[in-house]
Amino acid sequence: MAIHHLEPQTYYYTFGPHEPALSLRSGDTIVAETRDAYGYDAQRNPLPETMKQRAPGTALRESNPLVGPIYVEEARAGDLLAVHIRRIRLTRNFALSRQNSYFGCLTGEAPGRRLLYNPPVPLVWYEWQLDRDRHVGILDMPKSRLQRVEVPLQPFIGSIGVAPRFGRVEMTLTPGEYGGNMDCPDTAEGTTLYLPVWVDGAYLLFGDVHARQGDGELNGVALEVTAEITLDIEVRKGGEAEWPRLEDATHIMVAGSTRPLDDCVRVAQMELLRWLVDEYGFQREEAWQLNAQVGTMRIGNFVDPCYTVVAKFPKAYLP
Repeated sequence: MAIHHLEPQTYYYTFGPHEPALSLRSGDTIVAETRDAYGYDAQRNPLPETMKQRAPGTALRESNPLVGPIYVEEARAGDLLAVHIRRIRLTRNFALSRQNSYFGCLTGEAPGRRLLYNPPVPLVWYEWQLDRDRHVGILDMPKSRLQRVEVPLQPFIGSIGVAPRFGRVEMTLTPGEYGGNMDCPDTAEGTTLYLPVWVDGAYLLFGDVHARQGDGELNGVALEVTAEITLDIEVRKGGEAEWPRLEDATHIMVAGSTRPLDDCVRVAQMELLRWLVDEYGFQREEAWQLNAQVGTMRIGNFVDPCYTVVAKFPKAYLP
């Protein structure tokens, strides 16, 4: 087992089988610093043009620049890539957020797609101060009666995934069966993320750390921040998962990403049911009955090109 410290030379705006930044073996650890969703580093320096992914003949959406890809030597299509999130260390004392024009749960719009007659919501930036010693985020609200608010920090990786199936390349704004921009607060320190491997080598990419985010990422932006990430990488042969799975101290979970939102629920719940039956020995109808009474769900995002729902089953009820 080896520890790899990666200093990225290129940050990627798409998930796909790009030229690997690093090759490693199952059981190895990777440590790397991420930029925020806008490309700023810990000192607020923008991402240099020479370090941005380019695609000849087209323009890429410059959102969520990611570290990688990481080529995992033993990973083959059909395996599971277990990504153990060991540490998320925030590397600056501020987080950026904003209310976006043409983006967020109220608009249904994005650049190049105008669906509404009325003008877009105005662009408004917010800067939160991060007290890393007390582990809280602080926002001044001078126009409100509250004036100032403090909230506990809950750092997690907003975008993490592998190369998609069927030879696709997907932008880092989108989640899917490969993981991607799930915006799931459960993708946090102490969680293991199980990603289906669709392409030999997996081609893991990650970044877009959030210091905190509410369910749904309603206005399209979390508390965007930089961090040093430590991941332990493990290949599990013959996992046969169709969608990303997660496990922490209290729950097993499945992230389903598509549109409309009700199909996200179906995707996540059917994959969770399959997991309970295939690996934990439940009879199918009994598992469905139990999950209906003790299971929970959360919305990862309700703003991206595909939405994400996370179905959760408490480990207290596993055999």
